[in-house]
Amino acid sequence: MTADTPPRDTGVYANVSVRTGNARDLLDDVLPGSVQSCVTSPPYWGLRDYGHDGQIGAELSPQQYVTHLVSLFRKVWHVLAPDGTLWLNIGDGYARNGGTGHSGPNAQVGNTRREIQRRNLKVPATWGLKDRDLLGMPWRVAFALQEDGWLLRSRITWIKKSPMPESVTNRPSNATEDIFLFAKTPRYYYDSQAVREESGANLRNYWVLGPDPTPVNHPAAFPRELARRCILLGSRPGDVILDPFAGSGTTGVAAAEMDRRAILMEINPEFANQAKERLRSAVQSHLTRSA
Repeated sequence: MTADTPPRDTGVYANVSVRTGNARDLLDDVLPGSVQSCVTSPPYWGLRDYGHDGQIGAELSPQQYVTHLVSLFRKVWHVLAPDGTLWLNIGDGYARNGGTGHSGPNAQVGNTRREIQRRNLKVPATWGLKDRDLLGMPWRVAFALQEDGWLLRSRITWIKKSPMPESVTNRPSNATEDIFLFAKTPRYYYDSQAVREESGANLRNYWVLGPDPTPVNHPAAFPRELARRCILLGSRPGDVILDPFAGSGTTGVAAAEMDRRAILMEINPEFANQAKERLRSAVQSHLTRSA
């Protein structure tokens, strides 16, 4: 079995494998050029705790966070096919010198450790940030990847049907996130016919999507439709899809439904097990419907 063929011993649904560990290490075992598209959403800096000492997002500064992501996506570049694409969903946050609330980027929530919470509330000594500045993290990551060699092709605005409420009175509440489309070269695969507007027109760069009802307890699962669109636009049936921050396994479920193979990587064993169980349930439902 080659590295680009997902193994069948870790919880598999239609050639989807879940690999538990740090993606920075696991990517070394993936065959160069074997992945057609990477669809992923890394942990956002300073917002949540994913329960592992090696996690990305718990860095002491946002600058270090960007550096770590650039380093990891260099490895993604290495395993991506020459005409491959990277679809990156990433959220923002605020620099703060104090104050907490019950919702929003500085919320005190059950899955946030106090030390990570404190980092988000402290104005970082970088980029000239001031108290209450919006970090601009999505674009900082995008520009850093662009400088590192990635071709930045599109910014898509994800408009949330059910955004998290924020008890703020001095700015509009956040209801959007960014999705960036990157390519290795100008000659990349993109199927503009795979997803169209209802009118039949070319897909626009804003997607109105709602959360999926899901039994898994993951703090930051993105909609299956988001993953589905990226997969359909950036790959063919049978291609390999990669998610180095798999979380609850949404990318893998969507890939399997679209007749793609997938490699999922998750640093948190609990979340990895959730993804495996979700994939098992999905294949059982598929077999039941086919019977």
